[in-house]
Amino acid sequence: MPNFIMSYLGSTLTPGEAGNQFWALIYVLIIFTGVSVAVMAMNWLERKALAHFQIRLGPMRVGPHGLLQPIADAIKLMLKEDIIPAEADQLVFWVAPLIGLIAAFTAYIVIPFGPSQAVSDMNIGILFMLGVSSLGVLGVVVAGWASNSHYPLLGALRSSAQMVSYEVAMGLAVVSAILMTSLHGIGMYGVTGNGDTGTLSMIGIVQAQQEQGVWFIFKFFPLGLVAFVIFSIAMIAETNRAPFDMAEAESELTAGYHTEYSGLRWSFFMLAEYAAMIAVSSIAVTLWLGGWMRPFPNLLSAPVWDVIFSLFPALTFFGLAAIAVVGVVRMPAPSFFRIQRIGLAGFAAVLGSIALLLLVIALAGLSPERHLVASFRASIDYIYWFVLKVAVFMYMFIWYRATWPRYRFDQLMRVGWKVLLPIALGVLILTAIVGVIVS
Repeated sequence: MPNFIMSYLGSTLTPGEAGNQFWALIYVLIIFTGVSVAVMAMNWLERKALAHFQIRLGPMRVGPHGLLQPIADAIKLMLKEDIIPAEADQLVFWVAPLIGLIAAFTAYIVIPFGPSQAVSDMNIGILFMLGVSSLGVLGVVVAGWASNSHYPLLGALRSSAQMVSYEVAMGLAVVSAILMTSLHGIGMYGVTGNGDTGTLSMIGIVQAQQEQGVWFIFKFFPLGLVAFVIFSIAMIAETNRAPFDMAEAESELTAGYHTEYSGLRWSFFMLAEYAAMIAVSSIAVTLWLGGWMRPFPNLLSAPVWDVIFSLFPALTFFGLAAIAVVGVVRMPAPSFFRIQRIGLAGFAAVLGSIALLLLVIALAGLSPERHLVASFRASIDYIYWFVLKVAVFMYMFIWYRATWPRYRFDQLMRVGWKVLLPIALGVLILTAIVGVIVS
């Protein structure tokens, strides 16, 4: 094998830090593919979850339990006629969906799925990610303006005002978490720093939580929790999701900023929206929930706990396979369900095979002689816990949509400026004061 491939294996640096362009490209392709598949899965899960919330079945026709519905939708959107309004600015109209899409995927460059499982570790990682993810609103604004239509323009203006309103509170919540990285004490109220500085590195923020033995959501309780809640509310508004989806507001603006879009260009907006949801959820996981760390890494630090937690990825896939098997057993007997039964059984077999492979890797990685397998097992564990935490956030997005009605625009502005901003500023000041007093 070429040296530029083998030399990086087992490295504790990210490909960007190691200067290995080949593995950086591999990481980019893996992340792009993974996020795209996650968006398809999220689309199916959202439709099924909302249906069950409303006592419906959701997608059931295309594939067993509608599992192939996202693929059918993707094919339909690619083949659908693409219409550009006669009075629209055609070049800008064409570019607008790409702005949000590129901004959403660029943010993943600095997301750390593990200590070295990131494309690159920038010393200004959190600033880079917040800045790039905020550029997504430009796609919404440009799309509304280029459509040369009233409803899209109103949706675009709403989106820009909404972004400005909630970006401030979100930034202050992030600063309070960054401030905690300079407090090197152990535990919820431990502080031992003597004028030490914090870090803006995404990997460094997780390592600070590991060093202090506490996730920042519990640091200086309840201040860390309040900052986390502020960020969680603001990120819903930042991604234009219900109940803050004023940029679309189909009951008022038809479809808002993407009213005039159809086919593939419309799908770009949806892909960018879901990719942005995963990105901001990754920021929350990194800043407050320990990133790639498993639960209680300091409290349950004995080797036996490492073995137990390393089995979780395999057990998760075994559980999903079991759910699919139950679906096969419960499927009605008539012959026209035979194809769906076979398809679901095949899906269960794939999930079971993945689970078995993960189990073999977890057990083989226990041997101290197999350094490469042990490193691979550790990488799987890091990615599993990170993705699991992000998945909880993604489910919460669905839950919010099914639970709360859409805010009026004046209520949206009032929450951003009169509620979240003062609280976020107070949390930041109190975090600094408590840090000084305790030290």
